[in-house]
Amino acid sequence: MMLHRNLGPFDTTAIGHGEMPLTIENNRGHDVGIETLHASLDAGCRHIDTAWAYYTPGEEEQTGEKLVREALDTWHGPKDEVLVATKIGLRRAYDDAGKPIWPRDGKPEHLLRYGKESAMALGVDTIDLLYMHRHDPEVPYNESIEALKQLVDEGVAQYAGVSNVTIEQLDIARGILGDKLIAVQNQYSPIHLDTQDTLDYCAKLGLAFVCWSPLGGYRHPYDETKFDPFREVAAKHGVSYQQVVLAWELAKGDHMFVIPGAHRPETILDSLKAGELQLDDEDFAKLG
Repeated sequence: MMLHRNLGPFDTTAIGHGEMPLTIENNRGHDVGIETLHASLDAGCRHIDTAWAYYTPGEEEQTGEKLVREALDTWHGPKDEVLVATKIGLRRAYDDAGKPIWPRDGKPEHLLRYGKESAMALGVDTIDLLYMHRHDPEVPYNESIEALKQLVDEGVAQYAGVSNVTIEQLDIARGILGDKLIAVQNQYSPIHLDTQDTLDYCAKLGLAFVCWSPLGGYRHPYDETKFDPFREVAAKHGVSYQQVVLAWELAKGDHMFVIPGAHRPETILDSLKAGELQLDDEDFAKLG
């Protein structure tokens, strides 16, 4: 039985599916992407997270959102149960050295266009949950959030979220969006603990904290030894260490959600089992 929690007004699964790896560089192709999304939906996942910017630089834009739409259109399960979240405010490009990058674009007039394009790509009249992806330092944060509010007011999105934010930015967004703000999406994992303050603040405010790259991510190198205690606990329970990491994160509070990514069905199916894993006091003492 999948673990469900309330994300704002939505009853959805605490473990969602982060779509990003299926459509950025080094993905395994369209068919594997559809197969992977169908596998998670068939297993009971009811929370899919994507973004306007989930595409390979130089290729078709919004392929992530379009893949999600196709996966839902071709899935025979209860589509009305699935919370689909997307994000605006980033694009894709290459730098001078040919490295893929994520340029920021928080200009209000552009955000208004991106939000409407997201709805079109997803094939919906109203997006369930629309995030501001990341602050553009060239645009005052309040101006970007005012554009997000306009999208909610116009019915392009039902609810709003903010991503990659500080507490100060979160307070700015709260002041503008009010009760239409239901979620914060920040990176958090055993190797990215610097957003603990935002996680705790969300608990006090009653906001969902949606944890991206909860397993550390794969695009940047990191200290693998940080996961050694999780491997020890995994061996005790006879599960993958990834399941232990996700269960540890979910235990941070009922406001916690995780959206692990996956390149193939087997990976996401393993992650989705973490909601059933019961860690004991000895485990938590070891994990910190």
